[in-house]
Amino acid sequence: MNEQRYRVIFAATFGFFFNLLYAIYNGILGVFNQSLWFAATCAYYIILGTMRFSAILCERKNDDTVSFQTEFFVMKFSGIMLTVLSVVLTGVIYISLSQNNAAKYDEIIMITIATYTFGKIAMAIIRAVKQRNNPSPLLATIRSIGYAEVAVSVLTLQRSMLVSFGSMNDANKHILNIATGAAVCLFVLGLGITLLVKNRKDK
Repeated sequence: MNEQRYRVIFAATFGFFFNLLYAIYNGILGVFNQSLWFAATCAYYIILGTMRFSAILCERKNDDTVSFQTEFFVMKFSGIMLTVLSVVLTGVIYISLSQNNAAKYDEIIMITIATYTFGKIAMAIIRAVKQRNNPSPLLATIRSIGYAEVAVSVLTLQRSMLVSFGSMNDANKHILNIATGAAVCLFVLGLGITLLVKNRKDK
């Protein structure tokens, strides 16, 4: 755990299990409620978890011998999956906006969610700074997966805060959510394309 690489892999493992549990949770709700929203959210977390699992499996196979060829394969795979994820995310956001199903919470829960979200942002920034000189394609891939998750968390936080505290009228809320949702989808798409380009360039 004193090594940066294994700390990152450990965090990715924890994130994978969280993604898996949340995908199962949303899948069950989708079946019982026959809801497209829960089904789309389940698909989102399955894709996120699949990317993290591929990174963990790559490290497991490498063990003490680092295989850059395997890492480049994971980078390419994750780039493709992030591109697919941006499409799934577009569907999730569209369903969410059309059904207007943003969750409303009380003040304490919203503060907790906001603290957790900003904590994830801070950790992503710290990880990016600490690993800026690390040439590992695997760590770059894991960072990109984390960035995608953080971007969606920010969007979810915004929608919940507008419903819980916002004094803005419904039309302006809708415009703001569309703008932020589009920015997040483009950001995730950009992450996927960046990984694909970086994979080809570094190879």
